[in-house]
Amino acid sequence: MFYNVLKAKDIVDLGDEKFKREILMEQNDNSLSVIAMKKNEIIDTHTSICDAAVYVLDGEIELHFDAEKFKVDKGEILMFKKDTEHKVLALKDSKFLLIKI
Repeated sequence: MFYNVLKAKDIVDLGDEKFKREILMEQNDNSLSVIAMKKNEIIDTHTSICDAAVYVLDGEIELHFDAEKFKVDKGEILMFKKDTEHKVLALKDSKFLLIKI
C-alpha cells in the first residue's frame, strides 16, 4: 500500500496543450484520473465501460447524454452508469477527477 497527499488541481499542467489526462490509479477497468481541458475543447462521444463519476476541481464542463445535457461547476459531482454514451465540453478552462468503478 502507498500513501501520498496530492493537490488534485495542481496535478495536470496543460501548458500549450488543449487536453491532457493523468492516470493516478488503475486496476482492470477501474481508474482515477485527472483531466484538464481548455475552454471549448470537446471529448467526442464515447461509451464508458464502467460506472463513473466526474468531480470538477476547477472551471465548468458540460456533459451531453443523448438529448440531455448537464452543466457541472467547480465543486460539483455528476455520476452516471456504464454503457452510457456521452461527450464532454469544457465551458471554461477546466480540471476534473474522473472516477471509474
